[in-house]
Amino acid sequence: MSVSTAWMATVLAGARPRVVAALLRYFRDLDTAEEAFQEACLRALKRWPAEGPPKNPGGWLIIVGRNAGIDAKRRRAKEAALPDEEAISDLSDAEAEAVDNLDTAAYRDDILRLLFVCCDPALPATRQIALALRIVCGLSVPQIASAFLVGEAAMEQRITRAKKTIADAAVPFAPPGPSERTRRLGAVAGVIYLMFNEGYTTGVAEAGARAPLSREAIRLGRLLADLYPDEPEILGLLALMLLQHARASARFDRDGAVILLDQQDRTLWNGAAIAEGTRLVTRALQQGAPGPYQIQAAIAAVHGAAKTAEETDWLEIEALYAVLSRLQPSPVVSLNRAVAVMKAHGPAAALAMIDPLEKDLANYFYFHGARGAVLKALGRRDDAREAFMRAVSLARTAVEAAHIRAEIDALSDENGPD
Repeated sequence: MSVSTAWMATVLAGARPRVVAALLRYFRDLDTAEEAFQEACLRALKRWPAEGPPKNPGGWLIIVGRNAGIDAKRRRAKEAALPDEEAISDLSDAEAEAVDNLDTAAYRDDILRLLFVCCDPALPATRQIALALRIVCGLSVPQIASAFLVGEAAMEQRITRAKKTIADAAVPFAPPGPSERTRRLGAVAGVIYLMFNEGYTTGVAEAGARAPLSREAIRLGRLLADLYPDEPEILGLLALMLLQHARASARFDRDGAVILLDQQDRTLWNGAAIAEGTRLVTRALQQGAPGPYQIQAAIAAVHGAAKTAEETDWLEIEALYAVLSRLQPSPVVSLNRAVAVMKAHGPAAALAMIDPLEKDLANYFYFHGARGAVLKALGRRDDAREAFMRAVSLARTAVEAAHIRAEIDALSDENGPD
């Protein structure tokens, strides 16, 4: 069987949380586990195209990663190296017993445990999340820096210091007790949602490597909800991911171009996921302790309830964003609220909210895209074109850039004075 590059990228990205968690359980060291996983991926890239994929790719990566990590330790200790993995791990089921020993049926708990390790309270919150995104999700430093709206050098330092803190503190790779889990819950939830977004916001071309993150995030969200069935924010998190992911099939056309929410074919939306997400957020809000995830899920539920774009209750959405702005004030939340204000009250009101955000969001793709759309609606085509050009320069994916270029082309086709 031949192995395509796209297939390998998907498998390696999807296997990362499981494999790194198993290797960390074995080696009890973050750097060693991560290096062992990377070495296993390199060997897979060499062997699988020529020999075909193993029956159990994840198990193969665990075994080869374990052997590579042991070999590296023995070389450093000037001991005899292990035999090459060809001699101890083939593509048959012979490795199944060893995989079971390293990666039992409860491996999903290992992934959560790995998240809780990364989110140790000894670290500042920003370092907890950055470390988890790097170790568990395999995001690059530029990707994590972009998510935090900070420079790459600063993010590299955060991650390095976080690893050192974990190593110096000799944090055990063991299930934290109930009270300790609760202390780390907010950071773990934050990582899961950032993991979801990293997979969800990719385009068709990038989805091969990143899309598995969205599915993994939803699965982890379900596990958290099982652990904390009465925690409204965890229910809200799961609801939010389900409601957003329900629209995944309608987000791109056959050529990979992005389709905006109000232009999507809503018959492609996953009705079961919308219904489940709506039930979850309703149950969460009934507890009377609203939080950011619950409010965002409620916004997504309003979108999901509209059979057509014209039926969308933008007044309700704008009101919910007003609540979110009080619960979680941030420039990005204000920007999203401004988009809702444009729909509910017109572009002039929206621009009055957007312009003051430029200082904080000058390097944020969506700020310039939203501002361009508002300026276009106001008939200020030259200003809109300038905003769209800035957005193109900040695009993270080819799909983002293509969408904005289409907006620029549309402006060029319009006639008449500003």
